[in-house]
Amino acid sequence: MSTPKTDREAIDTVRAFNRTVTSRVGALEDHYLGSDRSLGASRVLWEVPEQGVDVRGIRERLALDSGYLSRLLRSLEREGVVEVAASAADSRVRTVRLTAAGRAERAELDRRSDELAASLLAPLGTRQQQRLVDAMSTVVRLLDAAQVEVEAADAASDDARACLAAYFAELARRFPGGFDPGRSLHPDTHEFAEPTGRFVLARLHGRAIGCGAVIFNDDGSAYLKRMWVDDAVRGMGVGRRILEALEQAAREHGSTTATLETNASLDEAIAMYRASGYVEVPPFNDEVYADLWFAKPLA
Repeated sequence: MSTPKTDREAIDTVRAFNRTVTSRVGALEDHYLGSDRSLGASRVLWEVPEQGVDVRGIRERLALDSGYLSRLLRSLEREGVVEVAASAADSRVRTVRLTAAGRAERAELDRRSDELAASLLAPLGTRQQQRLVDAMSTVVRLLDAAQVEVEAADAASDDARACLAAYFAELARRFPGGFDPGRSLHPDTHEFAEPTGRFVLARLHGRAIGCGAVIFNDDGSAYLKRMWVDDAVRGMGVGRRILEALEQAAREHGSTTATLETNASLDEAIAMYRASGYVEVPPFNDEVYADLWFAKPLA
Protein backbone atom coordinates (compact mmCIF):
# COMPACT_ATOMS: atom_id res chain seq x y z
CA MET A 1 0.00 0.00 0.00
CA SER A 2 1.39 3.39 -0.97
CA THR A 3 1.92 6.06 1.66
CA PRO A 4 -0.52 9.00 1.35
CA LYS A 5 1.18 12.11 0.02
CA THR A 6 1.23 15.38 1.91
CA ASP A 7 -0.61 18.33 0.37
CA ARG A 8 2.69 19.74 -0.89
CA GLU A 9 3.77 16.43 -2.42
CA ALA A 10 0.36 15.96 -4.04
CA ILE A 11 0.46 19.42 -5.60
CA ASP A 12 4.01 18.88 -6.87
CA THR A 13 2.95 15.55 -8.42
CA VAL A 14 -0.02 17.14 -10.20
CA ARG A 15 2.16 19.95 -11.55
CA ALA A 16 4.78 17.50 -12.81
CA PHE A 17 2.03 15.47 -14.49
CA ASN A 18 0.69 18.62 -16.18
CA ARG A 19 4.13 19.57 -17.48
CA THR A 20 4.78 16.10 -18.87
CA VAL A 21 1.41 15.79 -20.60
CA THR A 22 1.31 19.28 -22.13
CA SER A 23 4.80 18.79 -23.53
CA ARG A 24 4.25 15.25 -24.79
CA VAL A 25 0.96 15.92 -26.60
CA GLY A 26 2.15 19.13 -28.22
CA ALA A 27 -0.21 21.46 -26.35
CA LEU A 28 2.50 24.14 -26.20
CA GLU A 29 2.89 24.37 -29.97
CA ASP A 30 1.19 27.10 -32.03
CA HIS A 31 0.44 24.55 -34.76
CA TYR A 32 -1.17 21.58 -33.03
CA LEU A 33 -0.46 18.21 -34.68
CA GLY A 34 1.33 20.03 -37.51
CA SER A 35 -1.86 21.82 -38.54
CA ASP A 36 -2.40 25.55 -38.98
CA ARG A 37 -4.40 25.70 -35.77
CA SER A 38 -3.76 25.98 -32.06
CA LEU A 39 -4.93 23.26 -29.69
CA GLY A 40 -7.84 25.50 -28.61
CA ALA A 41 -9.18 25.92 -32.16
CA SER A 42 -8.71 22.21 -32.85
CA ARG A 43 -10.65 21.26 -29.71
CA VAL A 44 -13.55 23.44 -30.83
CA LEU A 45 -13.67 21.58 -34.16
CA TRP A 46 -13.77 18.26 -32.30
CA GLU A 47 -16.73 19.44 -30.23
CA VAL A 48 -18.99 20.03 -33.27
CA PRO A 49 -20.96 16.87 -34.16
CA GLU A 50 -22.43 16.17 -37.60
CA GLN A 51 -25.82 17.63 -36.65
CA GLY A 52 -24.30 20.78 -35.12
CA VAL A 53 -24.25 22.00 -31.53
CA ASP A 54 -25.27 25.05 -29.52
CA VAL A 55 -22.45 27.46 -28.75
CA ARG A 56 -23.39 27.18 -25.08
CA GLY A 57 -22.81 23.43 -25.23
CA ILE A 58 -19.25 23.93 -26.48
CA ARG A 59 -18.57 26.56 -23.84
CA GLU A 60 -19.81 24.32 -21.03
CA ARG A 61 -18.02 21.24 -22.32
CA LEU A 62 -14.65 22.99 -22.70
CA ALA A 63 -15.14 25.44 -19.80
CA LEU A 64 -14.11 28.32 -22.05
CA ASP A 65 -14.60 32.02 -21.47
CA SER A 66 -17.44 33.18 -23.71
CA GLY A 67 -15.35 35.99 -25.23
CA TYR A 68 -12.47 33.65 -26.07
CA LEU A 69 -14.81 31.09 -27.61
CA SER A 70 -16.50 33.80 -29.68
CA ARG A 71 -13.12 34.88 -31.06
CA LEU A 72 -12.22 31.30 -31.93
CA LEU A 73 -15.54 30.76 -33.70
CA ARG A 74 -15.26 34.01 -35.65
CA SER A 75 -11.80 32.98 -36.82
CA LEU A 76 -12.97 29.50 -37.83
CA GLU A 77 -15.99 31.00 -39.60
CA ARG A 78 -13.83 33.44 -41.59
CA GLU A 79 -11.71 30.52 -42.74
CA GLY A 80 -14.77 28.63 -43.93
CA VAL A 81 -14.60 25.59 -41.64
CA VAL A 82 -17.68 26.34 -39.50
CA GLU A 83 -20.99 28.14 -39.89
CA VAL A 84 -22.61 29.92 -36.95
CA ALA A 85 -26.31 30.80 -37.19
CA ALA A 86 -29.36 31.34 -35.01
CA SER A 87 -31.20 28.15 -34.14
CA ALA A 88 -34.39 27.53 -36.07
CA ALA A 89 -36.15 26.65 -32.81
CA ASP A 90 -34.93 29.66 -30.81
CA SER A 91 -33.35 32.74 -32.40
CA ARG A 92 -31.54 33.51 -29.14
CA VAL A 93 -29.55 30.26 -29.43
CA ARG A 94 -26.56 30.15 -31.78
CA THR A 95 -25.77 26.85 -33.46
CA VAL A 96 -22.39 25.81 -34.89
CA ARG A 97 -22.04 23.42 -37.82
CA LEU A 98 -19.03 22.16 -39.75
CA THR A 99 -18.76 23.00 -43.43
CA ALA A 100 -17.46 20.48 -45.95
CA ALA A 101 -14.00 21.99 -45.47
CA GLY A 102 -14.42 21.72 -41.70
CA ARG A 103 -15.36 18.05 -41.90
CA ALA A 104 -12.33 17.33 -44.05
CA GLU A 105 -10.03 19.18 -41.65
CA ARG A 106 -11.43 17.40 -38.62
CA ALA A 107 -10.96 14.03 -40.34
CA GLU A 108 -7.30 14.94 -40.86
CA LEU A 109 -6.99 16.01 -37.23
CA ASP A 110 -8.49 12.67 -36.20
CA ARG A 111 -5.90 10.83 -38.29
CA ARG A 112 -3.00 12.79 -36.81
CA SER A 113 -4.39 12.44 -33.30
CA ASP A 114 -4.56 8.67 -33.76
CA GLU A 115 -0.92 8.71 -34.85
CA LEU A 116 0.08 10.71 -31.77
CA ALA A 117 -1.77 8.30 -29.47
CA ALA A 118 -0.10 5.33 -31.15
CA SER A 119 3.32 6.99 -30.75
CA LEU A 120 2.75 7.30 -26.99
CA LEU A 121 2.05 3.58 -26.72
CA ALA A 122 4.53 2.18 -29.25
CA PRO A 123 7.73 2.39 -27.11
CA LEU A 124 6.07 0.46 -24.27
CA GLY A 125 5.63 -3.24 -23.78
CA THR A 126 2.17 -4.80 -23.79
CA ARG A 127 1.78 -4.73 -20.01
CA GLN A 128 3.08 -1.16 -19.81
CA GLN A 129 0.64 -0.09 -22.51
CA GLN A 130 -2.25 -1.57 -20.53
CA ARG A 131 -1.05 0.12 -17.34
CA LEU A 132 -0.87 3.47 -19.14
CA VAL A 133 -4.31 3.09 -20.71
CA ASP A 134 -5.85 2.05 -17.37
CA ALA A 135 -4.15 4.96 -15.60
CA MET A 136 -5.42 7.41 -18.23
CA SER A 137 -8.97 6.11 -17.82
CA THR A 138 -8.71 6.60 -14.07
CA VAL A 139 -7.34 10.13 -14.48
CA VAL A 140 -10.15 11.13 -16.86
CA ARG A 141 -12.81 9.74 -14.51
CA LEU A 142 -11.35 11.44 -11.44
CA LEU A 143 -10.89 14.77 -13.22
CA ASP A 144 -14.50 14.57 -14.34
CA ALA A 145 -15.53 13.82 -10.75
CA ALA A 146 -13.70 16.95 -9.61
CA GLN A 147 -15.70 19.04 -12.10
CA VAL A 148 -19.13 17.93 -10.89
CA GLU A 149 -21.12 20.84 -9.47
CA VAL A 150 -24.09 20.43 -7.13
CA GLU A 151 -26.39 23.43 -6.92
CA ALA A 152 -29.89 24.41 -5.87
CA ALA A 153 -32.38 24.25 -8.74
CA ASP A 154 -36.05 24.59 -9.59
CA ALA A 155 -37.69 21.18 -9.28
CA ALA A 156 -40.07 22.18 -12.07
CA SER A 157 -37.26 22.95 -14.55
CA ASP A 158 -36.72 20.82 -17.65
CA ASP A 159 -33.47 19.37 -16.29
CA ALA A 160 -35.08 18.49 -12.97
CA ARG A 161 -38.05 16.83 -14.67
CA ALA A 162 -35.71 14.82 -16.90
CA CYS A 163 -33.73 13.59 -13.89
CA LEU A 164 -36.86 12.67 -11.97
CA ALA A 165 -38.29 10.83 -14.99
CA ALA A 166 -35.06 8.83 -15.30
CA TYR A 167 -35.16 8.13 -11.55
CA PHE A 168 -38.75 6.88 -11.68
CA ALA A 169 -37.93 4.71 -14.70
CA GLU A 170 -35.01 3.13 -12.87
CA LEU A 171 -37.14 2.37 -9.81
CA ALA A 172 -39.76 0.79 -12.07
CA ARG A 173 -37.06 -1.51 -13.46
CA ARG A 174 -35.44 -2.37 -10.13
CA PHE A 175 -38.35 -2.68 -7.71
CA PRO A 176 -39.88 -6.19 -7.70
CA GLY A 177 -43.40 -4.81 -8.14
CA GLY A 178 -42.50 -1.82 -10.29
CA PHE A 179 -42.92 1.81 -9.24
CA ASP A 180 -45.79 4.28 -9.52
CA PRO A 181 -44.84 7.85 -8.49
CA GLY A 182 -48.49 8.54 -7.65
CA ARG A 183 -48.41 5.94 -4.86
CA SER A 184 -45.17 7.24 -3.36
CA LEU A 185 -45.08 10.01 -0.78
CA HIS A 186 -44.68 13.56 -2.08
CA PRO A 187 -45.43 12.90 -5.77
CA ASP A 188 -45.62 16.64 -6.43
CA THR A 189 -42.46 18.75 -6.42
CA HIS A 190 -43.87 21.95 -4.93
CA GLU A 191 -42.72 20.96 -1.41
CA PHE A 192 -39.12 20.85 -2.65
CA ALA A 193 -39.07 24.63 -3.10
CA GLU A 194 -37.99 27.18 -0.52
CA PRO A 195 -38.96 27.80 2.22
CA THR A 196 -40.39 24.29 2.80
CA GLY A 197 -37.56 22.43 1.08
CA ARG A 198 -34.79 22.47 -1.47
CA PHE A 199 -34.07 20.64 -4.71
CA VAL A 200 -30.53 20.19 -6.05
CA LEU A 201 -29.07 19.12 -9.39
CA ALA A 202 -25.61 17.69 -10.01
CA ARG A 203 -24.06 18.82 -13.30
CA LEU A 204 -21.02 17.74 -15.29
CA HIS A 205 -19.99 19.94 -18.23
CA GLY A 206 -23.38 21.62 -17.98
CA ARG A 207 -25.38 18.38 -18.23
CA ALA A 208 -27.66 17.34 -15.36
CA ILE A 209 -26.44 13.96 -14.07
CA GLY A 210 -28.17 13.63 -10.71
CA CYS A 211 -30.69 15.12 -8.33
CA GLY A 212 -31.99 15.11 -4.79
CA ALA A 213 -34.52 16.88 -2.59
CA VAL A 214 -35.10 17.67 1.08
CA ILE A 215 -38.20 18.75 2.98
CA PHE A 216 -37.80 20.74 6.20
CA ASN A 217 -40.19 19.50 8.91
CA ASP A 218 -41.45 21.58 11.82
CA ASP A 219 -40.10 19.07 14.37
CA GLY A 220 -36.48 19.88 13.44
CA SER A 221 -36.01 16.91 11.14
CA ALA A 222 -35.15 17.08 7.45
CA TYR A 223 -36.63 14.45 5.14
CA LEU A 224 -34.41 13.49 2.17
CA LYS A 225 -36.06 12.25 -1.00
CA ARG A 226 -35.60 11.62 -4.75
CA MET A 227 -31.83 11.04 -4.76
CA TRP A 228 -30.67 9.74 -8.13
CA VAL A 229 -27.43 9.56 -10.15
CA ASP A 230 -27.01 8.78 -13.85
CA ASP A 231 -25.53 5.33 -14.56
CA ALA A 232 -22.74 6.91 -16.62
CA VAL A 233 -21.23 8.66 -13.58
CA ARG A 234 -21.83 6.15 -10.82
CA GLY A 235 -18.75 5.34 -8.80
CA MET A 236 -17.53 8.94 -9.04
CA GLY A 237 -18.87 10.07 -5.67
CA VAL A 238 -21.75 12.08 -7.16
CA GLY A 239 -24.33 10.47 -4.87
CA ARG A 240 -22.26 11.36 -1.83
CA ARG A 241 -21.95 14.96 -3.05
CA ILE A 242 -25.72 15.22 -3.48
CA LEU A 243 -26.29 13.73 -0.03
CA GLU A 244 -23.86 16.21 1.55
CA ALA A 245 -25.52 19.14 -0.26
CA LEU A 246 -28.94 18.13 1.09
CA GLU A 247 -27.55 17.71 4.61
CA GLN A 248 -25.93 21.15 4.39
CA ALA A 249 -29.23 22.66 3.25
CA ALA A 250 -30.88 21.06 6.28
CA ARG A 251 -28.26 22.50 8.63
CA GLU A 252 -28.69 25.95 7.13
CA HIS A 253 -32.41 25.66 7.80
CA GLY A 254 -31.77 24.70 11.43
CA SER A 255 -32.63 21.02 11.15
CA THR A 256 -30.99 18.73 13.71
CA THR A 257 -31.71 15.33 12.13
CA ALA A 258 -31.75 13.98 8.59
CA THR A 259 -34.14 11.13 7.79
CA LEU A 260 -34.79 9.01 4.73
CA GLU A 261 -36.23 5.69 3.67
CA THR A 262 -35.24 3.30 0.88
CA ASN A 263 -36.10 0.05 -0.82
CA ALA A 264 -34.13 -3.10 -0.03
CA SER A 265 -33.27 -3.57 -3.73
CA LEU A 266 -31.15 -0.38 -3.79
CA ASP A 267 -27.98 -1.96 -2.40
CA GLU A 268 -25.62 0.84 -3.49
CA ALA A 269 -27.75 3.54 -1.87
CA ILE A 270 -28.03 1.59 1.38
CA ALA A 271 -24.26 1.13 1.52
CA MET A 272 -23.72 4.86 0.94
CA TYR A 273 -26.18 5.83 3.67
CA ARG A 274 -24.55 3.53 6.20
CA ALA A 275 -21.07 4.77 5.26
CA SER A 276 -22.29 8.36 5.67
CA GLY A 277 -23.40 7.81 9.26
CA TYR A 278 -27.05 6.87 8.84
CA VAL A 279 -28.44 4.23 11.19
CA GLU A 280 -31.55 2.16 10.78
CA VAL A 281 -34.58 3.32 12.80
CA PRO A 282 -38.21 2.16 13.17
CA PRO A 283 -40.55 3.22 10.34
CA PHE A 284 -41.52 6.88 10.67
CA ASN A 285 -43.91 7.12 7.69
CA ASP A 286 -46.09 4.95 5.48
CA GLU A 287 -44.04 5.05 2.27
CA VAL A 288 -45.35 1.99 0.42
CA TYR A 289 -42.07 1.34 -1.38
CA ALA A 290 -39.86 1.53 1.71
CA ASP A 291 -38.24 -1.45 3.42
CA LEU A 292 -35.68 0.42 5.52
CA TRP A 293 -35.80 3.74 7.38
CA PHE A 294 -32.69 5.70 8.39
CA ALA A 295 -31.76 8.74 10.48
CA LYS A 296 -28.59 10.73 11.16
CA PRO A 297 -27.91 13.53 13.66
CA LEU A 298 -26.75 16.73 11.96
CA ALA A 299 -23.89 18.20 13.98
